[in-house]
Amino acid sequence: MLEEVTPLILTYNEAPNIARTLKQLTWAKTIVVIDSYSTDETLEILADHSQVKIFQRKFDSFAGQCNYGLTKITSMWVLSLDADYILTDELIHEIKAIPADSDIDSFTTRFKYCVFGKPLRGTLLPPRKVLYKKEKAIYQDDGHAHRVLVKGKSAMLSGYVHHDDRKSLSRWFWAQDRYMLTEAEKILTTPIHQLSWGDRIRKQKILAPFIILFYCLFLKGGVLDGWQGWYYAFQRVLAEILLSIRLIETEKLS
Repeated sequence: MLEEVTPLILTYNEAPNIARTLKQLTWAKTIVVIDSYSTDETLEILADHSQVKIFQRKFDSFAGQCNYGLTKITSMWVLSLDADYILTDELIHEIKAIPADSDIDSFTTRFKYCVFGKPLRGTLLPPRKVLYKKEKAIYQDDGHAHRVLVKGKSAMLSGYVHHDDRKSLSRWFWAQDRYMLTEAEKILTTPIHQLSWGDRIRKQKILAPFIILFYCLFLKGGVLDGWQGWYYAFQRVLAEILLSIRLIETEKLS
């Protein structure tokens, strides 16, 4: 199966992460990278890997970048990864065992969030479709994020992907602020009956940061992960506070 799979990765200044991601992709004949004109060492790191094909495109949206990336792939299967996603050995072996002509059209996998390389017991990352047949797929934006829509049958893989982002805290703040502008617009413009329960709580602006702290530390067991669990919980609280501020700001300025 692996010879029929092309990893697709989006990059923008991912020098702290991309080498670790590529280390787990040595099996791939071709890796397609859509780069949004990185200004750090990302391109130099990518150039050290002969199977990587780099295409640069000005960023418009995550879905736009991914759909562009699909046009550069010739294999039957696509493995969609962020630049800070690390495949576990168990997941690689599982993908290898899938028949290339499988009647399943997409596979979903679960994630473990890592803090400085340590996988946490429980995080807020939902399962995501990462492996799919190219001809059945198209991406669409979803708030600050994006998702792939795949026609046909889907199945869940048992192996995990590790989300191990080691960019600086200032870069994290920069990214979260951008994300929350888009997320606030989505929450405020979507009819209440179409919002998830989580987004309904966020729309109230006050409760979400406190709920997230309790959820991460106690319901998800983060308190058992030591300082890494507290670090992650504080990150998520800060993200929710940023969203609350953006919701207030957007409402008052509209």
